[in-house]
Amino acid sequence: MYETYLSALQKKKYRYLRILLALLFYSHSSASFAQLGTEVFVVPLETTSKGISFGAVKNISNNNGYDNQPSFYNDNLVLFSSTRNGQTDIAAYFLNKDSLQWKSDTRSGSEYSPLKIPAKQSISAIRLDTDGTQLLYEYNFQTGSSKVLLKDLKVGYHLWYDPDIIVSSVLVENRMDLVVSNLKDHTNYTFQKNVGRSLHKIPNSNLISFISKEGDGWEIKSLDPISGATKKIGVLPRGVQDICWLINGNILAGQENQLLLLKPGLEKDQWRVVKEFPKSEISKISRIASSSISGKLAFVAEVPDN
Repeated sequence: MYETYLSALQKKKYRYLRILLALLFYSHSSASFAQLGTEVFVVPLETTSKGISFGAVKNISNNNGYDNQPSFYNDNLVLFSSTRNGQTDIAAYFLNKDSLQWKSDTRSGSEYSPLKIPAKQSISAIRLDTDGTQLLYEYNFQTGSSKVLLKDLKVGYHLWYDPDIIVSSVLVENRMDLVVSNLKDHTNYTFQKNVGRSLHKIPNSNLISFISKEGDGWEIKSLDPISGATKKIGVLPRGVQDICWLINGNILAGQENQLLLLKPGLEKDQWRVVKEFPKSEISKISRIASSSISGKLAFVAEVPDN
């Protein structure tokens, strides 16, 4: 993830660290470095009784290099990680103004996977410092000032369950484990080993979803972070690592230049194509996020010229 401003030797060491960690962040062990040339897109969507339709796609990053990990701060604001001046910072794109602002400028490290913190005007993001320290931080939305949220966990990906509880995929040895942290009582509890990077709240429930990599086929499972109860939801298509939930309870995922839809409980493990983009414009869709308020979808993809 990151960049340094020290000696040439430190820069070389830091660049190597950044590449290794980037590989972890994209697929935890199986991605190629070519995935770094990505863009963030936003597309309107509408769900009716007849199906799902998509509007015009907009590239909101338009940046050479690494643009990834989008999330919705609110209905009109998309957060994502983007490279500038040799480091990766938090970018905030205002859809209603068609403008971008930078929300971090950390000279000693770079930020990844930005999310809005519930009930606060703040952003949480994972930062890897130039000395190799990797921790989850809170950033003030207005000032950019930061503080550590979880001191003892090497968080790879995270999700806010509520203002006090964080669900994380934590790097442990050569895998990631699912950990629930309580900020009030400072506890961390591991619920499952060997999980993926896609963590989401399940609409109209008190559950979250995660990707289990315990078996041969990767499974989408639900978790109650309070009781620890888990349940299988479905199986991911081969090669797919990322999903998002729509407000109606359906699941979207990207595969190559297509968006796939699953209706949990109704069409068991039956993913179907709901949108196919021209290969000349979009390919290798990966990270994906939906707005909880309106019909908007953000996703990461490669473009042919990258």
